Amino acid sequence: MSSDNERSADPGDGAPEQLALIRETVRKAKVPRAKPRTWRGAALAKELPVARVVVNKGVLHLDQYFDYAVPEELDAEAQPGVRVRVRFGAGKRNVRGGRREGGGLIDGFLVERLAESDYTGALAALASVVSPEPVLGPELLALSRAVADRYAGSLADVLQLAVPPRNGKAESRPSPEPLPPPPAPAAGTWERYGQGPAFLRALAGGGAPRAVWTALPGPHWPQEIARAMAATLASGRGALVVVPDGRTAGRVDAALTELLGAGRHALLTADSGPEKRYREWLAVRRGSVRAVVGTRAAMFAPVADLGLVAVWDDGDSSHSDDNAPFPHVREVLELRAAHGRCAFLLGGTNCTVEAAQLVESGWALPLRADREQLRIAAPLVRTVGDGELARDGAARAARLPSLAWQTVRDGLRSGPVLVQVPRRGYAPRLACERCREPARCRHCAGPLEAPDQRDLNCAWCGRAETAWHCVACGSSRLRARIVGARRTAEELGRAFPAVPVRTSGRDHILDSVPDAPALVVSTPGAEPVAEGGYAAALLLDGWAMVGRPDLRAGEEALRRWTAAASLVRGQPEGGTVVVVAEPTLRPVQALVRWDPVGHARRELAERAELGFPPVSRMAAVTGAPEALAAFLAAAELPREAEVLGPVPVPVTGPGRPRRPGDAPQGESWERVLLRVPPGSGAALAAALKAAQAARMSRGSGEQVRIRVDPPDIG
Repeated sequence: MSSDNERSADPGDGAPEQLALIRETVRKAKVPRAKPRTWRGAALAKELPVARVVVNKGVLHLDQYFDYAVPEELDAEAQPGVRVRVRFGAGKRNVRGGRREGGGLIDGFLVERLAESDYTGALAALASVVSPEPVLGPELLALSRAVADRYAGSLADVLQLAVPPRNGKAESRPSPEPLPPPPAPAAGTWERYGQGPAFLRALAGGGAPRAVWTALPGPHWPQEIARAMAATLASGRGALVVVPDGRTAGRVDAALTELLGAGRHALLTADSGPEKRYREWLAVRRGSVRAVVGTRAAMFAPVADLGLVAVWDDGDSSHSDDNAPFPHVREVLELRAAHGRCAFLLGGTNCTVEAAQLVESGWALPLRADREQLRIAAPLVRTVGDGELARDGAARAARLPSLAWQTVRDGLRSGPVLVQVPRRGYAPRLACERCREPARCRHCAGPLEAPDQRDLNCAWCGRAETAWHCVACGSSRLRARIVGARRTAEELGRAFPAVPVRTSGRDHILDSVPDAPALVVSTPGAEPVAEGGYAAALLLDGWAMVGRPDLRAGEEALRRWTAAASLVRGQPEGGTVVVVAEPTLRPVQALVRWDPVGHARRELAERAELGFPPVSRMAAVTGAPEALAAFLAAAELPREAEVLGPVPVPVTGPGRPRRPGDAPQGESWERVLLRVPPGSGAALAAALKAAQAARMSRGSGEQVRIRVDPPDIG
């Protein structure tokens, strides 16, 4: 109109009068004009005009649903499960025409549509629907709510872990049509386990068995997982398997592709990239794919008609999320199995104490092979202790026992040899000098430490110990439990100059090595797979792993050892493993007998006697001393809760990476452990969540961190 007005310069044309008439007509019009983001004056949806939204605010005092008005123009797209944008924080005063306005834009998920709201004040309108793709279904929402309550966290924080970020390009592409169920697979190597074929038949028949599977050493476990998934798919249901890392996921992915072909499963790992991973996740959400193999975040994968959830190597620290509220894969999949009434499989070459507790309580049944099958699959395990090291001239001169040298020399004649060396930074734990029994506090049974090399203190409750003596043998002398050899790849290279030396660790991890003579030096967890298996393995500096100041030190050492030894050929093929550690230690004996289940049972019985997790439930609360004291004073803890501490939190040095729960650099924090008996874990989590929410609503400046069921408690 402005250009027409310029052309009509003659007053006789009547253009100004026409423009004035148009403006007046627009002013008198009663039709509201919709304004996106505020929708001022816009008509609301005729049916179900209220949207219940969970906003992306991960603070506990806002852990609730918020109601918004649905504009008529968003009625079709604003369906339960979609991503939305809403205005948040406007306050009750900013109301115009019965509609709340203002506030900052924030993301959220639309949970449900309602006919009316139970909120009596004015409602703000939905700002926009980000995408009409429903990504949050009722089952995923219920699971996220249960996880948030268990770990004293907020629903918004859990949804950040459960729903991947949106990728528009991936979302615009259609997912493939679902394939028909495959036929039930043959038992294959599951025949080696007494109840293995029956387990597969139960899955194929639509059953929901729960099993703790102690896998035999060797290369067959990826194929066995694939057969369990295929049996579940044959029943017309979905299957989900969570593994610790991308390398392990790749092995299961290859086994599943070989068994069923491409297009029947999705691979959800961080290595895939955001677009591909979101595309795979959407295929699962849309029902195009019913089988998922993935790493930690895949524990929330929205598999349709879930029939099996499985976790491999549940003792790996990668299964515990580093973001609030720090859920663990094993616990989340237990919740899914219980709520969804589906099958549950916890597998590994080792057995954690939590797995032993599932069997002990009757929640799951054991799935193991007999000793005859174990003798065929496991390598020969030999030990080198303090006495042999002291008498061994080669060990004193070259700091490597003669038995280890001989094992390496013999192994290199037929294939590669694995050398496992603990990571740097392992700190020693105090133990009895005579019998090696760990030194524990008389009050709470926590580990004793001597930060100044003189005074003994408990690492849990902080109490001083002035008259310690060993409860097993009566000795009053202590020792740090790290003694023995420390090898490097250079030393081995000089000892075997004609043999290539390859390293695998944090900076560069090898996936596999060829079946040719070579020395492969690796840190725990980074061992590459050898084609045809390793001829031998050396597990060096065993004291460094068993002697860590942690409740799980023995269990973790055995897990690392069995994982490495499982890559070695069986004893009938000449496979040999040498562990440099005191033979009398419980984890070493369990490795020699290849009895991780027996070790886990004994650990469980000891923890039950002393009140340790998982028999009890624990929470770690850390923060500045004043803030921590104020938090504990305000928290309404269960009457049976036991407060251990506070104790100082180790200060993170400059340039060193901070772990979750570490104090900020330059600040002195303290930690308190809260312990409750079985059955009181939910009450403890609720009390901590309520106290933290009250603290946040008051705007307390100093931070207090809560972690329920911390994996490392000292």
